[in-house]
Amino acid sequence: MNAPVPGGALVSNVEVTATTVQRGDIIQVGGRACRVGNLFQLSNGAKQLLFESGELLTIHTRTRLAAVRMLRRR
Repeated sequence: MNAPVPGGALVSNVEVTATTVQRGDIIQVGGRACRVGNLFQLSNGAKQLLFESGELLTIHTRTRLAAVRMLRRR
């Protein structure tokens, strides 16, 4: 489901994995919404997410998380 937000952008709820996660995705962790600031590839396909707040989260190839993604208008 896509929903408009102020400024003309669209947001979409998506399921992300270590393969599909992107910078800018907003993932809820421990009741807090955290925006992915940077990604680091680890061995065996895992990724380490660095949130803008400074926290780190390592996700395995089979990890599935719900996220909100900002979609660019064309």
